[in-house]
Amino acid sequence: MHLETLAHGHSLPHRLDPRAKLAAAIGLTLATALGRGLPVELAALGMGIAGVLWARLPWRELVKRLAPVNGFAAMMWLMLPWRLGGAGPLGLGLDPLGLTLATDITVKANAIVLMLLALIATSPMNHIFHALAHWRVPDKLVHLFIFFYRYLHVLHREYHRLSLAMKARAFAPRTDLHTYRSYAWLLGMLLVRSYDRAQRVYQAMLCRGFTGTYWLLEHFHWGRRDNLFLAGAGLAFLALAALGLMGS
Repeated sequence: MHLETLAHGHSLPHRLDPRAKLAAAIGLTLATALGRGLPVELAALGMGIAGVLWARLPWRELVKRLAPVNGFAAMMWLMLPWRLGGAGPLGLGLDPLGLTLATDITVKANAIVLMLLALIATSPMNHIFHALAHWRVPDKLVHLFIFFYRYLHVLHREYHRLSLAMKARAFAPRTDLHTYRSYAWLLGMLLVRSYDRAQRVYQAMLCRGFTGTYWLLEHFHWGRRDNLFLAGAGLAFLALAALGLMGS
């Protein structure tokens, strides 16, 4: 799938055990999200940049993945740093608290996404699901993740087919009731066809002996480099936690 374009590479992060990368990603992102103060945020951003450089990820894909995050951050910069009653244009003034909050959101969001790209996106999603199962995540939750990811592109393909059928019937979206009704029908048909597809898939799984058990057919090999990597990630986690406590 096109969501796994970063999973194919020959760098060391690509060869690490997914269980180690999953544990490191959870710890580092939690330390980044819960940390307070600009030092911990800049340190986390530096770790994220170092991670993507270490993984040798293509910059074009990185820009594509970071564009939605920074688009959301740009909206925060348009709203949060301003307050009414100031001496500026339109009666707006600069709010120091809002400026700090916008900075925190921007830096933390980019740091977390870069960390996840370096640690999670460098493994195929099936390996990540296997790692979740190895870490004793409940089977139902693992199944939910697998089915959601597996049929995400199926829903997208069905949506593209319905949209193409609407265009073949000379549908042109406008700001009117007909357009709203047409999109409502499109959404309804997408839900109905998704339900039908889910029923067929479930019946096919039962015919193949599915009993609700997630069998682990691939077993990872934990090596010395995974121990060293997890030790380094643990030190990075402690550093972020210490900076966060100093900032608070």
